[in-house]
Amino acid sequence: MAVLTPQTPTSEVPPSAPRHALAPRRRSRTAVLVAAAIGFAGAFVVAYLLFVRTEAGQRAEDGVVRFAQNLPRSTVDWARPLAGLDGVVFFGAAGIVVVLLALVRKRFALGVTALVLYLLPMAAAQLLKIYLLDRPDVGSEGAPHHNSFPSGHVSAATAVLLALAVVLPARFRTWVLAVGAPGVAWVAAATVALSWHRLSDTVGACLLVAAVVSAGAAVVSARRPDGGRIPVVLTGVALLGPVAVVLGGYAVLASATSAPARFVAALVMAAVSAVAVLLLAAGPLRPVNFDPSGARNRLR
Repeated sequence: MAVLTPQTPTSEVPPSAPRHALAPRRRSRTAVLVAAAIGFAGAFVVAYLLFVRTEAGQRAEDGVVRFAQNLPRSTVDWARPLAGLDGVVFFGAAGIVVVLLALVRKRFALGVTALVLYLLPMAAAQLLKIYLLDRPDVGSEGAPHHNSFPSGHVSAATAVLLALAVVLPARFRTWVLAVGAPGVAWVAAATVALSWHRLSDTVGACLLVAAVVSAGAAVVSARRPDGGRIPVVLTGVALLGPVAVVLGGYAVLASATSAPARFVAALVMAAVSAVAVLLLAAGPLRPVNFDPSGARNRLR
């Protein structure tokens, strides 16, 4: 006698859920890069309007310039090496090193990308400073009246560091920025100590380079497969972090009550702001493959 076993009705068997429906969507790399480019560019505009185009901003920074001009040479000996540096030779050699690193890695297209991202922000800084931006006389008292926003020295130093981060393997990118950030901070503080530049000039230079490199990274990233989920926190930090750096620097400088205190505040904030901008750029740039040929291969 056969034993009949009860069968589960087909209608009661739950359909197996597709595996892809259970996997979370990947975060969008490109969305964060676009937000970073907008955030850095917007903060650059805020720095120019707040420090250069207002009477309060000019008075605060011109006091620093006058104080630095009257300091004994021995007080800023730590900044003197910058005065003896041949910028054309140094930054030209840095461009050659960037290309050589790409050739050693057998990534010619990557070298071209890194070189463009190195030269473009430096050219933009000079174009903006000399031809497009001006410094109206709304609060100047005895300080140089010509426009010095943004700083060419600081933009070049920042561009060197970011170009090295682009051309080296991605696993070294964060380390390169962490090790090189103090060097950029020293250049920023030294230009203030030598009365070459104001705080806003140094901050604006870092923001300009970060904006250009982030925009270039967004273009390269958009050519590769990317996630569809926009990370709210990372995107918010990328958008608002740079302007927070500018506002923080302005608040610290404006709150100083004496000329020596304001000078020290400008030195400290020039260095701190440079490091902060580089750290804000490091996160969005870390996962980007800057090699255009690699991007095309992945798409194929």
